[in-house]
Amino acid sequence: MQNNKLNDTVKTEQNEEQAWHALTAEDVLRHLEVQDAGLGDEQVARRIAQYGQNELQEAPRPTFWHMLWDQFNNFVVILLIVASIVSALLGEYIEAGAIMAIVVLNAVLGIVQEQRAEEALAALKKLAAPDAQVLRNGSRQVVPARELVPGDIVFLEAGNYVPADVRLLEAINLRVEEASLTGESLPVQKSAASIMDKDVPIGDRKNTAFMGTLVSYGRGRGVVVGTGMRTQLGLIATMLQTVESEETPLQRRLDELGKTLSIASLILVAIVFIVALINYTNINELFSGPVQYFTDYAEVITEAFIIAISLAIAAVPEGLPAVVTISLALGMREMIRRHALIRKLSSVETLGSATVICSDKTGTLTQNEMTVTRLWVDGQYFGVTGSGYVPEGDFTVDDKPVDVTKYPAALTTLWLGVLNNDAELEITGETDSEETYRIVGDPTEGALLVAAAKAGALPIDVKQAYPRENEVPFDSERKRMITVHEVSEPSPEDISPFYDDKKRDWSVIAIKGAPDMVLDLCTHYQTMDDQSKPMTDEKRQRVLEANDLMTKDALRVLGMAYRIEKEAPGENGKLKAEEVEQDLVFVGLQGMIDPARPEVKSALVEGGNAGIRTVMITGDYPNTARAIAEAIGLLKPGHKVATGADIDKMDVDTLRAEIKETDVFARVSPEHKMKIVDALQANDEVVAMTGDGVNDAPAIKRADIGVAMGITGTDVAKETADMVLTDDNYASIVSAVEQGRIIYSNIRKFVFFLLSSNVAEIMIIFLATLAGLPAPLTAIQLLWLNLVTDGAPALALAMEKGDPGIMMEKPHAKNEPIINRTMGMGIIIQTITQTTAVLTAFGLGLYWHIDQALPVGVNPIVGLIQHDWFGVDVQTAETMAFLTLSLCELFRSYTVRSERASLFSIGVFSNKYMQYAVGLSVFLLILVAAVPFLQPIFNTHWLNLNEWLVVIGLALLPAISEEITKFFLRRKEWQVK
Repeated sequence: MQNNKLNDTVKTEQNEEQAWHALTAEDVLRHLEVQDAGLGDEQVARRIAQYGQNELQEAPRPTFWHMLWDQFNNFVVILLIVASIVSALLGEYIEAGAIMAIVVLNAVLGIVQEQRAEEALAALKKLAAPDAQVLRNGSRQVVPARELVPGDIVFLEAGNYVPADVRLLEAINLRVEEASLTGESLPVQKSAASIMDKDVPIGDRKNTAFMGTLVSYGRGRGVVVGTGMRTQLGLIATMLQTVESEETPLQRRLDELGKTLSIASLILVAIVFIVALINYTNINELFSGPVQYFTDYAEVITEAFIIAISLAIAAVPEGLPAVVTISLALGMREMIRRHALIRKLSSVETLGSATVICSDKTGTLTQNEMTVTRLWVDGQYFGVTGSGYVPEGDFTVDDKPVDVTKYPAALTTLWLGVLNNDAELEITGETDSEETYRIVGDPTEGALLVAAAKAGALPIDVKQAYPRENEVPFDSERKRMITVHEVSEPSPEDISPFYDDKKRDWSVIAIKGAPDMVLDLCTHYQTMDDQSKPMTDEKRQRVLEANDLMTKDALRVLGMAYRIEKEAPGENGKLKAEEVEQDLVFVGLQGMIDPARPEVKSALVEGGNAGIRTVMITGDYPNTARAIAEAIGLLKPGHKVATGADIDKMDVDTLRAEIKETDVFARVSPEHKMKIVDALQANDEVVAMTGDGVNDAPAIKRADIGVAMGITGTDVAKETADMVLTDDNYASIVSAVEQGRIIYSNIRKFVFFLLSSNVAEIMIIFLATLAGLPAPLTAIQLLWLNLVTDGAPALALAMEKGDPGIMMEKPHAKNEPIINRTMGMGIIIQTITQTTAVLTAFGLGLYWHIDQALPVGVNPIVGLIQHDWFGVDVQTAETMAFLTLSLCELFRSYTVRSERASLFSIGVFSNKYMQYAVGLSVFLLILVAAVPFLQPIFNTHWLNLNEWLVVIGLALLPAISEEITKFFLRRKEWQVK
């Protein structure tokens, strides 16, 4: 009974908010019923049965048939399928085959994209450690990590992945790399002490190691308190599975457009069908006997049906889905040049709609390379230029370069940073004739090596001149590290502050650590002219004031001290801290920070001009986040910095209000990031969310567009994201936004181009039917127009480079339809112009033809309206209508390359792809009209000179009207300005 109660308690605590960190180690072991010998086999078996394997559970993926249904469950697609079936039943096999080919192609493309999209959890599972060292039945053994259960005692060593959520019982210099989970940029120092605050954020749970994180230094021992889906990693997996992917703005707009077109086309099809029946028959017969009517007038019904189907084909732009897909694919290629890899086609356009970029700090806004930027020695500040791990830069005083070798105390500070150091600076290769470097070890210690190298002290030379003899490693309680070095003879070119020929073979004791802790051990300080003077209260206060000033600028500050001893301390090789932590000489301070990327500031300005707000979301501390945000201009005057704890105190409405004036969120958890994204979206923002860690994945998936880091990002973040930055740079996001806007602008151009053509086709057939005229265009001609004459130039429009000043415009509204007021007016104007031109060409063709066929004395105009068209050859008129409309589209494809700019200002021939598209389309059009075996299929024949002149003259009218329309649009904008 007691055992069951205990198990229920464990299960409850694992499923709810875990508070193991708030218990003492003894209480944790007691609650989990763990003995000194660890768990026994029977206990392990019972707990595996209760909690399951220590692995992440993957939700079922959609089946192939489910994905196939999603592709066909679309109103426009259903309409096309119906049109194809009806065409086949009427014997129009070419039209039916062409329509079905389009439907199948789009379905295949959609399924391929969807199959690539859901790999996030598979990547998440890779983070789980394969094996674990565990204490069971009194012996230390290695078991598969999936077999761990709550209560197992595990051992952690440098280089190990943590196999489960572990409450530490012992931590010896233990540091864990938690950036992928918490966003903390530096390894976290762990301890076994309990934490009294039950609600402390994950990043501050120093006594807990989390599944999937990496032990970077030291060793430890702990008890498993969470396995599988009950770990923090499992919590993220659960969120990934429950977060629903949002439709992109483009998908919503195209769906709305498709529904509108479909409903309108069905209404028009019904009207035209009825009108055609009335035109071809006696209306009294239609309603007197339906059965007899349909028997007697099967040919009439078929003819009316063909006209209706032709209208349906004209109403739905068959080429639009394919052109949109190909346009987005071309945009993906351009994105790669801008260091952005797009994983989901529809996300390309979403970037252009973005109104907010939620950016991680480390590695995105900053360089993710700790850099010493300031020294303080005996009251003097030195600036350090250069950034990252390349050992190139200057030392400055009052922003003027100085030779730091002339300041012995400054040199001593730098040398101590090299001696008291476990990191390594390595050359990794060359790019553009420059050497590239990396740090192996702690980034903070790496920054000290690089700073010294800028002063000429290469770490390898310094360590050879002063080989290490002994050490006391850093620990979180003492907050300092001690090393002992032998004074050997350095090479002549070295500048060695500790070398004295009289003190050869003496030892240097080097100490670095928290400035206040180091300062308390010092009885002397080193002056700028290299003298050692007794420490005074006044001097001590000046050091602390310098430390406070540097800390307020968000610098991580380390104090340096030393002592020279004749005899190396440490009996029998064992060094005790108290032996050396006395009579030390304080030298100076080194302040470092992960600096902002130099290009970020200008990118933020460009994004601001484009109406895009940037919000920093980081796991780092508020002061550090504020300093970076202020330095790059991200934190606006009067705006706030908030923490995850602040978010916990807000309800949904409060957060929605506060987020409008909060530019920086620090010390946040995955749940906080989700809340931030939700609040922004509730305020009608289109959100781009960046991240690199496992902790970022749920928010990346929830955002309108998720952006992962390609260099530092985990596989989980990359597989969840819509876009991956290949250079981890915020500036690349802004550049990608610009390309996204260009792509959306191009989509608008060919939507306008295709729809204005389709509406004109509808009106041409509709008005001709109402007037009792034969259909000016056949179904196969309409398909040719939609797929070839319109399709090729539409693809060329996708290659436009974008209008000037596109990044000075505000993002288009989230609920703005693709067809806004301006485009609607353009469609109306083009419909009128094209319909007039084509019906004029058709009418002239009929006029010339019927003038020869009518009896003498009958007015041709009356004959056009009253003539019985059955059995009459109208091929010339249909050919003139078909060629006129085709050339209308080809001529005006040049004018729609910009929504406002004149054709002559952007250059008639500036888009070479348009020349190819129009040239190919004209060539194919001539073949259709001239080649004998193609003429019967397309119902065409070759025109005479007069007919060609009429066709070409009328075909120029839409292009001219488009340029006039754009002129008045520009004029209206000038008046507003």
